[in-house]
Amino acid sequence: MSSPDAVLVTGGAGFVGSHAVEYYAERGAEVTALDNLSRVETLETADESRNTAAYNWNYIAENYPQVDRVQADVRDEERLADVVEGHDAVVHTAGQVAVTASLEDPRTDFEVNAEGTFNVLEAARNAESDPAVVMASTNKVYGDNVNEIPVREEETRYWYDDPDYDAGIPESLSIDDCEHTPYGVSKLTGDLYVQDYADRGAVDAAAFRMSCIYGPRQFGNEDQGWVAHFAISTLRDEPLTIFGDGKQVRDVLYVKDLIRAYDAFLSDPEGKPAVYNVGGGPENTTSLLEFLDLLEAETGARTDVSFDEWREGDQKVYVSDVSRARDELDWEPEVDFETGMECFVEWWESR
Repeated sequence: MSSPDAVLVTGGAGFVGSHAVEYYAERGAEVTALDNLSRVETLETADESRNTAAYNWNYIAENYPQVDRVQADVRDEERLADVVEGHDAVVHTAGQVAVTASLEDPRTDFEVNAEGTFNVLEAARNAESDPAVVMASTNKVYGDNVNEIPVREEETRYWYDDPDYDAGIPESLSIDDCEHTPYGVSKLTGDLYVQDYADRGAVDAAAFRMSCIYGPRQFGNEDQGWVAHFAISTLRDEPLTIFGDGKQVRDVLYVKDLIRAYDAFLSDPEGKPAVYNVGGGPENTTSLLEFLDLLEAETGARTDVSFDEWREGDQKVYVSDVSRARDELDWEPEVDFETGMECFVEWWESR
């Protein structure tokens, strides 16, 4: 099967969204990027020097002038329905992206992540062009159940101390009977709507429960995008705060590998499962402390680091079991972490 011909990317000015825009524009598809350009206002620790939306909106205009850029909000159901019509695929990356912001303003978090996803699905269901949909979900849907898995402490990291999780967290891990955050709940709500619409045959759709995605054109901050936040702070010689002890582990996935996973579904969605854990898997993991060492080896720089209390909703270890994506989508990560970070640093220094 071939990639879709007409693609709408919600959150098209975001980090992941802009790479989806680029991916399909490079393949000659008709691409629409929709964004409300609100990121800086909604993240407390973001600032204009790390304005992802403004940077990527301009990047798209300068490099892909054929892309139709639409400034609109997924909460505006009528406007969204008008934009969705005519596309055969929707990459839904628009969202409120931070746990911290969801704790401060859970209503906006719900309206954007849960209601916004519902609006996308309804627009797709009603569109004559019958688009397939992929949603950017999150590992936070599993809540504190992740922390119920026993871990052992090693010199620079935690790791699972249960052989059942050697390959990482599967999609079957329970989402019930545990503490969540408003962000985790709002994303899970959208995630479940995706599964429901898919299972009823209303829309060909899938939710991709992402681990840590990184790559060029990402401007991280304390609230979200920690890989870029650590890297940029190191390159700028700005002090960093680590919440916890720095031994927490994540699997990391280069953004272009993520977009390939989206496309693998959108190119042939019929009969496919509606939810996937997607990340770097056990072969691409790092702790915060180990990442600081990698940055120093890559850049020769090391910034000042202080430590603070663990933050609500944090997980000591989260690693994705990507076997379902491998089996069903014939997909696996291709870019290792060192190579991906070389690309990130090269992009940052070329700006």
